[in-house]
Amino acid sequence: MTETFGARLRASLDRRGPLCAGIDPHASLLRSWDLPDDPDGLERFALTAAEALAPRVAVVKPQSAFFERFGSRGVAVLERVIATSRAAGALVLLDAKRGDIGSTVQAYADAYLDPASPMFADALTASPFLGFESLRPLLDTAAKHGSGVFVLALTSNPEGAQVQRARGEDGRTVAGGILDRLAAANEGATPLGSYGAVVGATVGDSGEDFAAVNGPLLAPGLGAQGATPADVRRVFGAAARNVVPATSRELLRTGPSPQALADAADRTNDALRAALDAPG
Repeated sequence: MTETFGARLRASLDRRGPLCAGIDPHASLLRSWDLPDDPDGLERFALTAAEALAPRVAVVKPQSAFFERFGSRGVAVLERVIATSRAAGALVLLDAKRGDIGSTVQAYADAYLDPASPMFADALTASPFLGFESLRPLLDTAAKHGSGVFVLALTSNPEGAQVQRARGEDGRTVAGGILDRLAAANEGATPLGSYGAVVGATVGDSGEDFAAVNGPLLAPGLGAQGATPADVRRVFGAAARNVVPATSRELLRTGPSPQALADAADRTNDALRAALDAPG
């Protein structure tokens, strides 16, 4: 049988630490590295980051949009980043936030979660706001191929609250309902479910039982968005061991030196280990 994404992620987190390194080729970051904001600059930036970070972190998270803005040449670079990162032993979580219905979602699943595709990543971020069951093709394809899906639940952007914290007739928030569906999808999975939630590290006290999800919890917001390792521990509490805290801009600003990138990743990982492994 194909090893599940949850099992592979648990092993990688235990071996390499919790840090998820984002590769987000913002135009401003390319400029800060004295690179042109064009496909050549993108390639040098993204591959330098992947080669420096992927050998030492559990998860690399390229943001698809920053590659797509350069058209086919940018997508070709993204394919190389995915391949380079996986070859170095990191799991690749493609941050594309796909969401649609029917055959379109199945096409996204085939593009990103099927090993036969040149864009295959170990996991994909997805939006459930057309209804959680609209993501069923992603979930089923992930299960078939040992891939994972991270579903938006409680994001850190202020505008998200008007949807995610809205309450239904049963009194449950939209975000809470998504977490419930993920818990059901992960029921009985060991050592960790393959379907995760995206919960911003800056959301504060949500009142949710994140441990009940029995899956990974991608926590963007570390660093440039203001969250600290201690904040991550406070937000997730008993579920801290399942958290995958993500940082991109703060980490990438330490480049273009590969050694500086590697050292920054190690420092962040050490701080996260200390915070997330602390008792209480």
